[in-house]
Amino acid sequence: MGFFDDLRSRIEQVDSVVSVGLDADIDRIPEHLLDKDLPRWAFNRRIIDATHEHAAAYKPNAAFYEDADGWRALRETIAYAHGKGVPVLLDAKRADIGNTTRKYANLLDEADAITVNPYMGRDSIQPFLAREDKGVFVLCRTSNPGGADLQSLELESGEPLYERVAALCDLWNENGNVGLVVGATGPDELEHIREQVPDLPFLVPGVGAQGGDAEAAVEFGLADGVGLVNSSRGIIFAGEDQGEDFDKAAGQAAKRLKDRLNQYR
Repeated sequence: MGFFDDLRSRIEQVDSVVSVGLDADIDRIPEHLLDKDLPRWAFNRRIIDATHEHAAAYKPNAAFYEDADGWRALRETIAYAHGKGVPVLLDAKRADIGNTTRKYANLLDEADAITVNPYMGRDSIQPFLAREDKGVFVLCRTSNPGGADLQSLELESGEPLYERVAALCDLWNENGNVGLVVGATGPDELEHIREQVPDLPFLVPGVGAQGGDAEAAVEFGLADGVGLVNSSRGIIFAGEDQGEDFDKAAGQAAKRLKDRLNQYR
């Protein structure tokens, strides 16, 4: 079975398309955890315990783990999530050429799926695409305001660049393991991309702290019921001012998002 088969099973099991972003910012972790051997791991463990029954997947962002202790914390986090039966999507946005991208693809030895950047073309992400059992989410139309600087540029064909990316990804999906990253902050574009590629699951960020459109995220983000709607800070830091009870607030926030999204499923 491939990643999207596993994800479908997980979605059905917990009745949820929520992806919980584990952006364990050391500057925002509760103070009482900072004396732990691996504070980010201690934080993530509490978050996972509180949210796993509502999570279709976890999405740690590699930027918060790129130091020696961080990689240790990330490995512990992935293993613990797997122990709870939850797949892990590593938000790394990797791609390069030759030996470099083949090394980057080794990250999939740890995680179940990864985000990649298509700017350098197919050969730069081919080692990821070749991992038939792993999911590969390609950046298409991102939720940040500056995404339009390049993604909305009009090609000679008249189509914006993000549409060409979506069409190419549809062609590259030879192993049935490709999805797209399409932000919830542009619901019209989200709808248009879904019309263009009806069979590719989307990872839809931007619903939490960025205030994206939850209804559009569900209506257009899922392909035959499969896809993920991510919230990071809106869940894991929901209890930032609640001291040792921070995890309870995170669990409540994850449930609220699940219930909110399920209204539209």
